[in-house]
Amino acid sequence: MSIIQVKDIKKNYKDFEAVRGVSFDVAEGEVFGLLGPNGAGKTTIVEILEGLRKLSSGQATIDNFNVTTEIKDIKKIIGVQLQSVNFFEMLSLYEIVELFALLYEATPNSNDVLSRVGLLNKKQARFKELSGGQQQRLSIAVALVNNPKILFFDEPTTGLDPQARRNMWELIQSFKNDGKTIMLTTHYMEEAEELCDRVAIIDEGKIIKIGSPSSLIDELTNSGFKSSKKIRAATLEDVFINLTGKSLRED
Repeated sequence: MSIIQVKDIKKNYKDFEAVRGVSFDVAEGEVFGLLGPNGAGKTTIVEILEGLRKLSSGQATIDNFNVTTEIKDIKKIIGVQLQSVNFFEMLSLYEIVELFALLYEATPNSNDVLSRVGLLNKKQARFKELSGGQQQRLSIAVALVNNPKILFFDEPTTGLDPQARRNMWELIQSFKNDGKTIMLTTHYMEEAEELCDRVAIIDEGKIIKIGSPSSLIDELTNSGFKSSKKIRAATLEDVFINLTGKSLRED
């Protein structure tokens, strides 16, 4: 069953077409990735679905709510983790979660929300005292305050070190295990391969291909493609994690 349906949406800025007739469905409980280079249109598509931008034409629904006419209903069932976060620097993490709960008219247990993202021991810390990875996890905590059915992650691991990135992957996977639907934008191919059930590859505002990572790789290799890179059983990032430890560091 599709919980997100996008049909031929377009977004124009005067003479520039940022999104050029994009269509796709996302199944309930699926992790769906939008992959593409910077400027491909990934963030614009997501912002249309979140109600932050108006589409120029086409139609999109989330849980049968129309993104053009029923955005208030949509905002009650989605959680948004922003690519860049800039919370009130002098508020504690607990106060920030409580503030966003009020904005959503939600009544979460703020301690539980912070615990879910591994920040309960930082509940009295100020936002300005957090590392980059901790700031990203706080932005996810804020996205959870209304217990959303659907989560949007826009470049969730940009700027994070390897430990923080692996921790973020595990956190996103835990939301999938809870049955939440996740829409993810990234330009890291290994991230998409690790997390996504299906991906849409986007360039210049158009979807080029949709499929599971494994099916897309198989299609390419079956066509006779041979990589010039030597495939190894581990990566340099694996070496780094193995030597330095997988757990997050709080400094």
